[in-house]
Amino acid sequence: MTAPDTPTDSDHAAAAEALRWKKFPVLDDGFVALVDVMGNDGSVVQAARVSYGEGTRKVSDDRQLIRYLMRHAHTTPFEMAELKFVVRVPMDCWRQWIRHRTASVNEYSTRYSLAIDSMQATSTGEWRSQATSNRQGSGGLMSSEAGSQLTQSEHELQEMSRRIYEERLGAGVAREQARKDLPLSTYTEAYWKINLHNLLHFLALRMDSHAQLEIRRYAETIGHQIVAPLFPLVWEAFLDYRVESMRLTRLDREVIGRLVTQTGGRLPASEEAFLAAQDGSWASIARCRERDECLEKLVSLGLVARPA
Repeated sequence: MTAPDTPTDSDHAAAAEALRWKKFPVLDDGFVALVDVMGNDGSVVQAARVSYGEGTRKVSDDRQLIRYLMRHAHTTPFEMAELKFVVRVPMDCWRQWIRHRTASVNEYSTRYSLAIDSMQATSTGEWRSQATSNRQGSGGLMSSEAGSQLTQSEHELQEMSRRIYEERLGAGVAREQARKDLPLSTYTEAYWKINLHNLLHFLALRMDSHAQLEIRRYAETIGHQIVAPLFPLVWEAFLDYRVESMRLTRLDREVIGRLVTQTGGRLPASEEAFLAAQDGSWASIARCRERDECLEKLVSLGLVARPA
């Protein structure tokens, strides 16, 4: 990866102006948009160097300092920048989003206003089966025949629920009660203000391949389309040390050591060799997630080979 140039204040101002209120589409009718931003890469550097004063600052060192802070989890300097977004997101996705209790939020109220007349629709080829190895995850895509039937029934359900909602309003039912049977696919909107440190934590979790696809699309859009051009040095370090990095536990390192010893350094080893080298606490467990995760790490590092 080529290191980004150290951005100037004018570069940041131009990027912020180009992004402000620009709606980036997500899913079929959702979006994210930057409302405002306070700070830039320099704000992180300035906070980290506060005890040294401006006279010691070297522009050429900014990237290295930011990478050091990210690499060693010195998080406070990243709290010195803030971003405010407006988002339109399905309510089921928003439930996951709002669990991150590290932001200031003001959401569209269906007690005061009519519910947004939009619900997330699932196309024929987008229905996912339940994962067999992960109780909260998805497996592969379902057949087009099954998807066609599911999409049709979804459309009918959403039309009926909206019709009943509007009939209740027409009959004089209070908005706060009329809304109660709207599906979770109904879009909501919210202002979401968060500091850069907490935003990066949100993105690290929600950009991960294990996150639900729908919220992952929002996280990817926020990260790549908004954070990256506003904080290029921070974003580069975030990708290198959080998103595309790997954590090796003590048990992982010990497994690697035993593999090297048992194979005489002839790697990649077989899965049978991996099982022989596994930690003793895993051996008696038929289904061990920690063992599976260790194996995935060693396969990705080329230390263990799966049979063709």
